Amino acid sequence: MDKKTKVLNVCIIGVLTAFICVLAPLSVPIGSVPISLTPMVIYLIVYLVGGVKGTICVTIYLLIGIAGLPVFSGFGSGIGKLAGPTGGYIVGFLFEAAICGVALYFGKGKIYWYIPGMILGTLVLYLFGSAWFMISLHANFKATMKVCVLPFLPFDAAKIAIVAIVAPLIKKPLRRIPNMNGVLRF
Repeated sequence: MDKKTKVLNVCIIGVLTAFICVLAPLSVPIGSVPISLTPMVIYLIVYLVGGVKGTICVTIYLLIGIAGLPVFSGFGSGIGKLAGPTGGYIVGFLFEAAICGVALYFGKGKIYWYIPGMILGTLVLYLFGSAWFMISLHANFKATMKVCVLPFLPFDAAKIAIVAIVAPLIKKPLRRIPNMNGVLRF
């Protein structure tokens, strides 16, 4: 990889991390767990730049939030937010990105392989979020499913559908930009 491509990769990672930081705090509170744009942004970023770069973006986003900048849902930040009832979702974003990246890799960038990856990534996100919710609030399984999973199924299905439609449309013109093939995956 030449120096120009390395610099472009660093810049793209910075811009996409900023994209997460801008959209992730926007959420709709519907109870203890808000509806967040973060999973959808992660799906999109991983589709555009691949699993490794996408997971790096998510890692930097998490570090920025832990350091105290208000980038988590509802403009939260810090270790306290991580230790709170929704902290499992924040950690789960790393696994969501990695799983989506693996699906993208093995599916050779085909959206019809990426959709099951987004679904699996969402299920793992639910697993982390729900498990931590149960631990932090001493909630039972049934109550946790009612609060942490069931209300979000239609919204997350819509997010996956939106990314499945929009992501290829965004990626296609990006490929025509000089030097972008070293940045975009597949």
